[in-house]
Amino acid sequence: MLKVLLVCSGGMSSAIVVKSIEKEADKQGMEVKVKAVSTGEFEDELKEGGWHIALVAPQVRHRFAGFEEAAKESNIPIALISPQGYSPLGGVRVIQQIKEIIK
Repeated sequence: MLKVLLVCSGGMSSAIVVKSIEKEADKQGMEVKVKAVSTGEFEDELKEGGWHIALVAPQVRHRFAGFEEAAKESNIPIALISPQGYSPLGGVRVIQQIKEIIK
């Protein structure tokens, strides 16, 4: 199972996006578990380990450099989700992005 850590501002939209990503992964025959965390929880979650990829929501992209540094310290690839991917219908786009990262 591929474990994806999604850092966001902690709003309701992240729950919708998580469901969209997991639904699309299931359609494509991928086992993916996505956990959304707030910006304050991100580094602690990374340290707990077990994550394969970190994704950053568009609304917190201004903090990407700091998230990227923390992810590199944990040897986890990280990417910024496009605004088009961060929507109820964006699961396809995010799964494509994940596939590119794990190649």
